Amino acid sequence: MLDPKVIDEISSKVTANLPKGLQALQSDLQHNLRSTLGAALNKLNLVTREEFEIQQGVLARTRAKVDALERRVRELEKALESRDNNG
Repeated sequence: MLDPKVIDEISSKVTANLPKGLQALQSDLQHNLRSTLGAALNKLNLVTREEFEIQQGVLARTRAKVDALERRVRELEKALESRDNNG
């Protein structure tokens, strides 16, 4: 989930740079912009950096386990083949 502080910061920056005539509507515009921006960003299924790094670590551990299992299967296949050839 995206941090609401980021959305607030973006909407504040946008409304702070409005022309003078529109700054009177700043509060309403900021509220609407915050809602719209939040909804749009949530639809993107974004993850936080922390969530991404956690999943990256899980993937690395899983990859290491798969590699080890593949090596073990090859060893077992060789042993079985050797046994069948000697048998």
